[in-house]
Amino acid sequence: MSLAEGDRTPHRTAGVDPLAGLRRPGDPPVDVYLTGTVFLDIIFTGLDSAPVRGTESWARGMGSSPGGVANMATALARLGLRTSLAAAFGDDHYGEYCWDALESGERIDLTGSRRVGGWHSPVTVSMA
Repeated sequence: MSLAEGDRTPHRTAGVDPLAGLRRPGDPPVDVYLTGTVFLDIIFTGLDSAPVRGTESWARGMGSSPGGVANMATALARLGLRTSLAAAFGDDHYGEYCWDALESGERIDLTGSRRVGGWHSPVTVSMA
């Protein structure tokens, strides 16, 4: 989420500001500024056994979400901290999904982030 013109306070997911009693005029507009790699995490669940090389494994479920540094940014934003993330996002479908999930879904400030043309988003896969 970008900060609106003249607005220096990103919106937070949580309704409570844990630092409200400590804030003073002139404080920075964010509490936490993170940088790092954002991955698209794909999680397969309900596997009957560990995958065996060269064979198919059927999963009963699957989920996806932004991962990597996005995990920390999401946790901090959900705790009510004004969180900003500077990261590179691919201009592919995965990058768009991660950007939207963080900016709109988690209300994380992405002003310092950039979309990189022609770059495929990093992907991680987890199997449970």
